[in-house]
Amino acid sequence: MTMDARATAVPADQNLTRSEERQVVLASTLGTVFEWYDFFIYGSLAVFMSSVLFPPDNPTAAVLASLGALAAGFVIRPIGAVVFGRIGDLVGRKYTFLITIVMMGGGTALIGFLPTYASVGHAAWISLVMLRLIQGLAVGGEYGGAVIYVAEHSRPDRRGLLTGWIQITSSVGLALSIAVIIGTQSVMSEADFKAWGWRAPFIISIAMLAFSIYVRARLHESPVFTRLKAERRLSRSPVRDTFARWSSLRLVLIALFGVTAGMGSTYFTGQFYVMIFMQQIARIDLQTSYTLMVIGLVIGAPAFVFFGWLSDRVGRKWLMMTGLVLSALCYRPMFSSLLEAANPQLVAATRSAPVTVHADTTSEACRFGLAAALLSSHGDHGKPCVQAKKLLIGSGINFSYAAPVDGQAVAMTVNGKTIAGYDAAAYRKALSEAGYPAKADPAKVSSAYIVFLLVVMTVIVAMVYGPVASFLVEVFPANIRYTALSFPYHIGAGIFGGFLPFFATYLSLAVGDVFAGLWYPVVICTVVAVIGSIMLPNRPQIEADH
Repeated sequence: MTMDARATAVPADQNLTRSEERQVVLASTLGTVFEWYDFFIYGSLAVFMSSVLFPPDNPTAAVLASLGALAAGFVIRPIGAVVFGRIGDLVGRKYTFLITIVMMGGGTALIGFLPTYASVGHAAWISLVMLRLIQGLAVGGEYGGAVIYVAEHSRPDRRGLLTGWIQITSSVGLALSIAVIIGTQSVMSEADFKAWGWRAPFIISIAMLAFSIYVRARLHESPVFTRLKAERRLSRSPVRDTFARWSSLRLVLIALFGVTAGMGSTYFTGQFYVMIFMQQIARIDLQTSYTLMVIGLVIGAPAFVFFGWLSDRVGRKWLMMTGLVLSALCYRPMFSSLLEAANPQLVAATRSAPVTVHADTTSEACRFGLAAALLSSHGDHGKPCVQAKKLLIGSGINFSYAAPVDGQAVAMTVNGKTIAGYDAAAYRKALSEAGYPAKADPAKVSSAYIVFLLVVMTVIVAMVYGPVASFLVEVFPANIRYTALSFPYHIGAGIFGGFLPFFATYLSLAVGDVFAGLWYPVVICTVVAVIGSIMLPNRPQIEADH
């Protein structure tokens, strides 16, 4: 069977009324919003929690380790896709995403009760990683169940529109997580939030979990799955039928490298890494960055539904490919504009007083010290080259390399003044005298322009993400759909996208350019756009299940 003949529709005699459609979409969407809230709440607090659950003696390494814990939840997602995809294809869509929501909500609540590094040492971050792995398994099964459930209740000419409501849930869940954080911070002091208030957004999820279980339990099984079961046409081994048969595996690979790898990269750049960039590079305070992000998400989020609807009329493929190309072309200039709007004093200092790091870049300590620091619980003391680079990039400052100063492992030159060796206090003083600010000046932050850029990024993301659910549903046959759809989606989102904040931060530190990390999504989106333009069909052919 060709890729164009894989889709499955609900037969005409089982089409739902508009009222029934709304009930299915509302119930599925609410549960998925809360599940994404659970998954993203840690990510929204990743920079802050690096100082709570990780060793405090090396802040930059702690941030990277915190992002690594975030990535751990994404790494495990493809495994969850296979495990729960198999259950969904054997047992049913409804019961599978009931299981996943309990796992996700339970994991989130338990993070709220974790002891800090100060009280239990390394057990704090080890426990965090374990809970993030549980959450990753759960979300690996959640997404496929939700979009398939809605798609199998919808007519072909409304599938993009209705699954577009599921696509909007990730951004709404992210915005909700940030809004809860802002609300929590607004009712207590900074000291109280750091001491215990950070737990509240996690513990609040218990109420969301209870409501989600209630809503999901009231749903009926998908009519497509029910019919396949009655006709004994379910796959006996969905995993084998997906990965051991070339006809199915080929579709998985085309879906992965033709769209979902790029989807994950563009999504986590425009919806997630941008928040870390505002906090770590542009040096905007947490409250302001969260507020701007929520406003941008709320304004831009309807684009997910719009592009889902538009894909019903013009086709899925070229909308998604256009979004990938725009991501590759626009991210670098948009992030540059974002930095100038957020911290013009920093940009001006970078232009007028460029920084030079004198070091032997071929030495192991300078080239690979960052990786070693991540594996060491004692940081990178004794590696002055690495410490110097971390201080600069951690302050949002670009630098270039020059030949080492005789007898020194590292030296820094700024505004004509060279400081031999690594001396954090001396570095900061010299940078301050050269005009480099420690933080963004709130009075000079162009909030309206930043919101505009965030909205544009969200719209570009929506061009890819809005149609992708209906596209994937139409690619794979119903008897292996849960397994086959979930795997490429979660490889794309969980691996290519989930590791983006970590690798983007690492690349910036290693290269000495705060924008270097953007090469990660630019290259991936470009390659995927080329493959997708060649390999993907614009309109997979719709066929009935019976």
